[in-house]
Amino acid sequence: MKITAVIPARYASVRFPGKALAEIDGRPMIQHVYERTSQATLVNRVIVATDDPRIADVITVFGGEAVMTSTGHETGTDRLAEVAAGLDSDIIVNVQGDEPLINPVMIDQALQPFLEEPGLLMGTVKTRIKCLHDFLSPNVVKVVTNNSGDALYFSRSPLPFFRDKWKDLKDESFCCGKLLCYKHVGMYVYRRDFLLKFAAMPATFLEISEKLEQLRALENGIKIRVVETEFESIGVDTPDDLVKAQEQYRKSRK
Repeated sequence: MKITAVIPARYASVRFPGKALAEIDGRPMIQHVYERTSQATLVNRVIVATDDPRIADVITVFGGEAVMTSTGHETGTDRLAEVAAGLDSDIIVNVQGDEPLINPVMIDQALQPFLEEPGLLMGTVKTRIKCLHDFLSPNVVKVVTNNSGDALYFSRSPLPFFRDKWKDLKDESFCCGKLLCYKHVGMYVYRRDFLLKFAAMPATFLEISEKLEQLRALENGIKIRVVETEFESIGVDTPDDLVKAQEQYRKSRK
């Protein structure tokens, strides 16, 4: 089975232009993502998909592989699909270009169900929410699953609601395990043929409402396997997030 990880990376980020090239410990963020993704044992090939020659040049300098894509893509999935259309891979992994601390084991964990279930089309990852801030934040996407580990829903709202305990919610409620709830880690695994079909599907009501592309799959009856991981990653959306990632990286090196 051929497995290719594709890292979409654009320069013109609205909240943080040029963040892919922002440095952590003297190396651009996109290089950290590329190198960590390359360490996943199940991944055969890693490609950065970008619409900006500045990013492509950086990838080439450190010996990575970059593919130039259209500047007209509205989403990372569209950029991913453009690259996947030219590959003969069986599985495509979408690793976010703003996750410089992603653990390679997390990628292997997300891939494992695809080695065991030939009919599985799409998968992703979740990790435990451990503080009230993350549970309430619309920037942290929550996910609930059924007993088989398949997604029931993703939302920016608190999920589940915990009706009888809502007024008493505290950090301790989450960190001690009394309330089990999960945040979605934005990494996806697709069968290549399904990815091409998924990218061609029109946007759906819930997807547009929550600004979450994965809801398009659920609204079309597609099963999404959600693997729980013990690892966490820091998504860099703003300069403040970059500072947090830099601090976390320094701590990890001690």
